[in-house]
Amino acid sequence: MTRTAVVICPGRGTYNKPELGYLHRHHAQRMSMFHKFDAIRAEAGQDPVTALDGAARYSVGKYSRGDVASPLIYAASLADAQVLADDIEVVAVTGNSMGWYIALAAAGALSDENGFRVVNTMGTLMQDHLIGGQLVYPFTDDSWTNDPDRKAALLTDVLRIDAMDGHDLALSIDLGGMLVLAGNEAGLAAFEASQPSVQDRFPMRLSNHAAFHTQLQAPVAAEGRARLGAELFGQPHHPLIDGRGNIWWPGASDANALWDYTLGHQVTEPYDFTRAVQTAAREFAPDLFIVTGPGATLGGVVAQSLVLAEWRGMADKAAFLAQQEDAPILVAMCREDQRSLATG
Repeated sequence: MTRTAVVICPGRGTYNKPELGYLHRHHAQRMSMFHKFDAIRAEAGQDPVTALDGAARYSVGKYSRGDVASPLIYAASLADAQVLADDIEVVAVTGNSMGWYIALAAAGALSDENGFRVVNTMGTLMQDHLIGGQLVYPFTDDSWTNDPDRKAALLTDVLRIDAMDGHDLALSIDLGGMLVLAGNEAGLAAFEASQPSVQDRFPMRLSNHAAFHTQLQAPVAAEGRARLGAELFGQPHHPLIDGRGNIWWPGASDANALWDYTLGHQVTEPYDFTRAVQTAAREFAPDLFIVTGPGATLGGVVAQSLVLAEWRGMADKAAFLAQQEDAPILVAMCREDQRSLATG
């Protein structure tokens, strides 16, 4: 019996110390693909992804860099998407932030190697420029109960701060029950000063993250467009859901428009991952949401996004956990207790 699935690719921040060695542990049989990625890295004088993944020691300073984290996450996530069980039918693909680039390859709109070129180029450009930064702050409580008034109040505060002289602050990613905000140091510091500390860790700065998905990234978008041509892009083999909730259909997508979105709007405007997940649920009603590795953090965000939409009647965390216990709908491939549900 066939199981339908939406594949969801993660973004930055998902290759951490526990993930060191992910490629070698899970994908030793795909080393030929990884060595092709190594060759692309060698052209730019960069460390091979196989060597980075096979290193004896992990350091945040090195592995959180865009030119290191991005290619590792791409390799791990794409390989995961390519080893799904034979009884799984992929009905759509989406991703969070940098995960959009991986989704393009997982859906067939970019070849494996061209997808790597896009990820490696954009990750390197982001690191080289490192314009601004990001922080994360929740608008729901531990129960994940929707609180639209709280969300609206936080976004109003963002607008207030952004209007201040010398302050840049904007919504970067709508991320389930959390907001990822991006801006310059003055803008980020002002928000941290204006909001209380919650859940013992928020507001939380993201190390080595630039002000993704804001106008501050316009120089990066321009340089990316100059380096990466539209000829790299083609028709997706699976429906693709972008960071606006729009669907790019196989056989009916404009490759030039896909290039323009990927290296334009997607870089400089807010990324609505919540809407992407909710579109996937409502339009494709899959049996499973499969989050590819390497990290586990995106699983909770996917669950929150479904809860916020009250999908299948789930209105809080307890309802989701009850559904997951009864018949799992969310599979995180990096989790050993769930991986076999996707790979067979």
